[in-house]
Formats: sequence, structure tokens, C-alpha cells
Amino acid sequence: MTTDLRKATLCILIKPGKILLAMKKRGFGAGRWNGCGGKPEPGEDIEQTAVRETEEEIGVTPVSMRHAATLTFLFAGKPDWDQEVTVYLVDKWEGEPVETEEMAPRWFKVNEIPFDKMWSDDVHWLPKVLDGKRVEGTFRFDGNQALTGFELKTF
Repeated sequence: MTTDLRKATLCILIKPGKILLAMKKRGFGAGRWNGCGGKPEPGEDIEQTAVRETEEEIGVTPVSMRHAATLTFLFAGKPDWDQEVTVYLVDKWEGEPVETEEMAPRWFKVNEIPFDKMWSDDVHWLPKVLDGKRVEGTFRFDGNQALTGFELKTF
């Protein structure tokens, strides 16, 4: 993966047969279901970022996280949007998910994930991660945030 890209994180809470997604209410990705996440603050490592962002966005503290994917996102004509995202699956946490100004969380059955209301790359990597695979991928988008191509490796 590219090392000079902006770093970001994504946390996805899971329990048997279910996944917690949150509707992004504002900012980048608004109107899409997604996991919790964001960019590191100065001096913060990516795992600390994952915990802090999950606390801020849905009010829970991850206790057990597994690194599930490293995904690179490249946006044509928008290099400031390019990023490398570290994805964690969270199977233990403290607190109960709550809606905040930024996110509205909701549990979905794994076989009812609303891929049509998510980023178009999610359908390619998320099922593999939920099947226990580790994923590395690069996804390219055009200026309208439409997926134009990708490479994916599973381990």
C-alpha cells in the first residue's frame, strides 16, 4: 500500500449474524451507510483513531478489534480525497450505540446489508471481511464518486 496517502480508519461492530452500520449525516460520505471512522489527530496512531472515532460517532468504546482490511481509495481529480483506510472488525465493546450529530447507527442482518445505499466499493470487500478473510485493496473513483476500477487481494 502507498505510504504517503492520508491515513484514516473504519470500525465495524459485529455480532453473530449481524453488522452495525451508521448513516452518515454530514460531511464526506453523507447519506451513505458506513462504519465509524475518520482521520488521526496529531500524535495518535491508527488504532487509537479507530477507538476515538467510534466513541465520538456512536458512543461505544471498542474493546476487541481485529485488523480486517487495508484499503486504498483514489479519486480522479480530487487528490485531497485519496486515503489509505485501516478497517477493524469489533466484536466486543463497552456501551450501547447511540445516534449523534454525525451518525445514526442501526443493526442489519448480514444477509440484508444495504449495499445500494453504501459506497460502491463495499460490496466487493465487506463480504470477504465478514467471512473472516483479511483484505487488501485499491479502489479508483471518478470525480462523481463512482467506482471505475479496483484490485483486491484476500489472505
